[in-house]
Amino acid sequence: MGRLLVSRALPDAVMQRLNAAFDVTVRPTTQPMNRQEATAALAGYDAVLPTLGDAFGAQTFEGVRNPSCRILANFGVGYNHIDVEAARARGIVVTNTPGAVTDATADIAMTLILMTARRAGEGERLARSGAWQGWHPTQMLGMHIGGKILGIVGMGRIGRAIARRAHLGFDMDVVFFNRSPVADTGVPARQLATLHEVMSVSDVVAVAVPGTAETHHMIDAAALGAMKPQARLVNISRGDVVDETALITALQSGQIAGAGLDVYENEPEIPDSLRRLENTVLLPHLGTNAEDVRSNMGMMALENLRAFFRGEEPPNQV
Repeated sequence: MGRLLVSRALPDAVMQRLNAAFDVTVRPTTQPMNRQEATAALAGYDAVLPTLGDAFGAQTFEGVRNPSCRILANFGVGYNHIDVEAARARGIVVTNTPGAVTDATADIAMTLILMTARRAGEGERLARSGAWQGWHPTQMLGMHIGGKILGIVGMGRIGRAIARRAHLGFDMDVVFFNRSPVADTGVPARQLATLHEVMSVSDVVAVAVPGTAETHHMIDAAALGAMKPQARLVNISRGDVVDETALITALQSGQIAGAGLDVYENEPEIPDSLRRLENTVLLPHLGTNAEDVRSNMGMMALENLRAFFRGEEPPNQV
């Protein structure tokens, strides 16, 4: 049995299967691995099952000459916390868990679209405060999303799942920006040539690109400046895809009407200036927080590990 380090405890059903297949060690914390821990893991285990935020950057791999670890079976579709090229240079395979997270993440995107457009976060805070004085015709008027234009930035699995929900469920018109042509979006949707065009015509923009060096601060001051004053921005991708400082400025000045965020540039830190804004909905990275979804992710990571140790190519190698 190979020695496997599990970064953070997974649902019980997954842990039982992992324990049956490997000699498993689980870190006794819910916090991500720092660089020293990650370097030690590469040296001390045959495989590691990393989770969001674990420090497998280039410097981590530089810290170990001859790693024992042969595979990083990442728990999650996003792997921007892993330097894949540095891993490959050390002969380490990296896998992820696409597909298992698609619908759950798209659901959170729709949650944020609805909450932001209808000012539900602000309304919930008002109801809890004891200051609500009752219904009246102009109370907390938001935006009805039916028939509005949804702009999607990144038309991969999750982007297409958001498009289906928005168009079929809420009669939204969908436009999108994607760096390569997308032939089949599943529902009527128009691919526009530039990010600027999508930002400028949309009533709601949902960001669903992977977190990479190319997408870092993709939604910057210029992109935000192209949006309509009544438009809302929703981010369920990775926090650093959006320039958080520029977003705060746009929200404070009324340049855009609101934002719904499930991810942040320096998680779990959320700037005070962002938390104080009433025109935001802030969620604690709930994208895949459903037990069956997390179990499916774990089982997918397990299958990647099993295939690798059988001498086969893992089904989800990145």
